[in-house]
Amino acid sequence: MAGITDNSLVIAPQWIGDAVMTEPLLRRLHARGERITVGALPWVAPVYRAMPQVADVIEFPFAHGGLQLKARRAIAQRIEGQFDNAYVCPNSLKSALLPFLASIPKRIGYLGEARVGLLTHRLKNPKNKPPMVAFYSALSGEGNLEQDRPQLLMKPADIEQTLRELGLQRGGYVVFAPGAEYGPAKRWPARHFSALAVTLDLPVVLLGSAKEAALCDEIAAPVNAVREGCCLNFAGKTSLLQALCLIAASQSTISNDSGLMHVAAALGVPQVAIFGSSSPLHTPPLSDRASVLWLKTDPAYQPPLDCAPCFERECPLGHTRCLNDLSPAQVLQATRALQGALPEVYLHPPVAKTAEKKATSQ
Repeated sequence: MAGITDNSLVIAPQWIGDAVMTEPLLRRLHARGERITVGALPWVAPVYRAMPQVADVIEFPFAHGGLQLKARRAIAQRIEGQFDNAYVCPNSLKSALLPFLASIPKRIGYLGEARVGLLTHRLKNPKNKPPMVAFYSALSGEGNLEQDRPQLLMKPADIEQTLRELGLQRGGYVVFAPGAEYGPAKRWPARHFSALAVTLDLPVVLLGSAKEAALCDEIAAPVNAVREGCCLNFAGKTSLLQALCLIAASQSTISNDSGLMHVAAALGVPQVAIFGSSSPLHTPPLSDRASVLWLKTDPAYQPPLDCAPCFERECPLGHTRCLNDLSPAQVLQATRALQGALPEVYLHPPVAKTAEKKATSQ
């Protein structure tokens, strides 16, 4: 890498998955000598601390909705004169306000929400939107974006501390991420997750937000009735940093199309990614260790899913066949196929007694 040529501020997206998908953009900027500071909301900031090319993270005190002009102006005044470039990843008007108010000379982003005057370098939104990683990487102004793949790196000390605090052992559990912020049309049924958990050889750790705690309880209860203490519900009980560490140290991760799916892919964890109303052509897990299940492309599934992808929060037809008809047996088969590519020593590590004790107390 050449010496530092510019100081650049990157305005981050507000969702975990999108934050992960901006990593190749930041790697490109860093490789050409830009010192990167990311401005991010608190719930995605830990993602950027897992990117070695990021020099600093500014946590924005913004809430959902509203311009919050006073708070943006205060931060703009504080950072004025510190940056040469701003890369605005979201397409909203408010995301472009802070770089404008801070008088950052070069402000790059996509056209959208009447923000022509706020940006100095404007990219047209493509008619046929490319995969999101390439969409973000294009803000660099560079080409050959098709092979960009996000990469995250957790600090070993953070992983070991998280495992110690939660009584788990590296490789000694499987992570389930059964939530999906967008809506139920992206969520594989809880009963299917439960049926799958009962068949696995290792304990299951359930991750998600506090809003998904009840969903995770629904999954864990029937499993623990059969295999006492083998399904640990950590939804809403961990920080995002801890959740990232738990995924990094898991034997494998099984999830819907969600932010944690992209985290697992960027960490290189063996994973099964389940798609329903959305499309893996648009937001795939970009990892050689990912197995994608989508009935839309399964020639054996009849009648074909002509309705997919609908990109709706709830099934417009009321059947959600795309997820209900994907059986636990199919996901188990994909999981075992992933395990077949792993060394035997990694498949069945001893489960720490502290994990068993912790599990039975849940």
